[in-house]
Amino acid sequence: MIKYDPKSLKAEEFINDEEIKDTLKYADENKDNLELVDSILKKARERKGLSHREASVLLACDNKEKIEEMYDLAEQIKKDFYGNRIVMFAPLYLSNYCVNGCLYCPYHQKNKNIPRKKLTQEEVKKEVIALQDMGHKRLAIEAGEDPVNNPIEYILDCIKTIYSIKHKNGAIRRVNVNIAATTVENYRKLKEAGIGTYILFQETYHKESYEYLHPTGPKHDYNYHTEAMDRAMEGGIDDVGIGVLFGLDKYRYEFAGLLMHAEHLEAVHGVGPHTISVPRVKRADDIDPNDFDNSLSDEMFCKIAALIRIAVPYTGMIISTRETPEIREKIIRLGVSQISGGSRTSVGGYAEEERPHDTEQFDVSDNRTLDEVVNWLMRAGYIPSFCTACYREGRTGDRFMSLCKAGEIQNCCHPNALMTLKEFLMDYASSDTRKIGEELIEKEIDNIGKEKVKEIVRERLVKIENGERDFRF
Repeated sequence: MIKYDPKSLKAEEFINDEEIKDTLKYADENKDNLELVDSILKKARERKGLSHREASVLLACDNKEKIEEMYDLAEQIKKDFYGNRIVMFAPLYLSNYCVNGCLYCPYHQKNKNIPRKKLTQEEVKKEVIALQDMGHKRLAIEAGEDPVNNPIEYILDCIKTIYSIKHKNGAIRRVNVNIAATTVENYRKLKEAGIGTYILFQETYHKESYEYLHPTGPKHDYNYHTEAMDRAMEGGIDDVGIGVLFGLDKYRYEFAGLLMHAEHLEAVHGVGPHTISVPRVKRADDIDPNDFDNSLSDEMFCKIAALIRIAVPYTGMIISTRETPEIREKIIRLGVSQISGGSRTSVGGYAEEERPHDTEQFDVSDNRTLDEVVNWLMRAGYIPSFCTACYREGRTGDRFMSLCKAGEIQNCCHPNALMTLKEFLMDYASSDTRKIGEELIEKEIDNIGKEKVKEIVRERLVKIENGERDFRF
C-alpha cells in the first residue's frame, strides 16, 4: 500500500487516496460530534489554519448553528489577513490550440465546432491596449497545450509584448501565467520573464477520474501534472496558484485533496499556495455540465469557500466570472480576495466590440463591465485594488507569506489599494463610479494605522490627481 507522506515529491504519496478515504470516513463518523467541531473551530480562531482532516469534519458537519459560526469566522479571518480589499484581474486567452482530450473543456482536440485561433504579437498588443483602456493592471494569460502552436517561446514572446505596451496611462504591471504543466527549465524561463504567479488547476485529485477525464494527450499523466508545482518551485517560481474544477468528482474528495496539496507545498517548500481558485464546471461549446453528476449546490459551494479561508488563512482566494453576480457577492464575504472583471474567455475577445462566443472556453455568468464591477464592490464596502506592488517589490514566496501570516501585509496593501484605485478613478471610471470612489478613499484613509503613511498617501493622491502614476509602498 502507498504510504501518505506530505513531504514526498511523489504525487500518490502527498495526495494519497487511502488518506483521503480515511479522512472522509473520519469526517462522517464525527460530523455530529459537536465537542470535536467546537475544538476545531477554537483552533481555527488562532488563525494558524487547519489540517485537511479537521477541515473535512467541518465540511461534513450540517449543524446550522455551527455552519453560521464557520461563516462568521471565515469573514473575520478574511478581514484580518486581507482587510476589505478585493484585487482585480482579467484573463487573456492567447490560443485555443490544444492537443489534449479533456472531456470538460471545449478546446479538446476532437472538437471541430470551434475555430482554432492563436494571437499574433500584433493581436496581443491590441488585446492589451483594450484591457488597459478598461483599467486593468494585472492579467492571467491562458493557452491550450500544444507544443507546435503554443511552445514556451510563444508564451515568452507574449509576456514580453504585454509588459512592453504603455498606452496613455495604461500599463500591465503583473502577468500571471496559467499554462499546462511543463519542465523545470521552462519554469525557469517563465521566472526570468518576470511572471507573477504560476497557476495550474488540478481539475480533480481523484486519480482514476483524472485519467478518465483526460483520455488523450500529455495531460493524461496524473503524476506529471500533480507534481508540476514542485517543478515550478524548483525553477525559482515562488508564488504558485492551485485549484480544482468543482463538479468533475465528489466535492469532499476534492476539498481534502486541495488542502493536502497546500500542506504538501508548505511542508516541502515552506510556502503554501499564493492563491487557491474555486471554479465550477460550466456550459461551453460542446460541454454540458449535466454530463458530470458531481455538481454541488450554491450553498455547499459557499461553505467550501468559507472552509478554505479558515483552513488556509494566508492564501489569496479567486472567484471568476464563471459565477453569477449573486454568487460572487455571497462568496466574497466568505473569504475571496481576488476577482476578475469585464472578462472575455475567447481568443481575441477584448479587441472586439461585441463579445465573441465562438472561441469561448466557458460561458461567462457575470457580464458586467470592469467599471460596473468596481462600482458594485465599492457600494458593498470593498476597496477594488489594482495593486501589483508586492511582486514588483520582491515581496513574494516566503517573504510575502511571513508578512501575511503576521498580519503585517495590510500595512502595504491598504495604502497601495487606495492609490491604485485613485488611478482607476482618474483614468477610466464613469462619473458615478468616480464619485463613490472618492468618498470611499477619503473614508479609508482614516483606517491607515500609521500617521506618517497616512500623510504620504495624501500627498501621493494629490500627485495622482496631477497626472503622476505608479506609486507604491
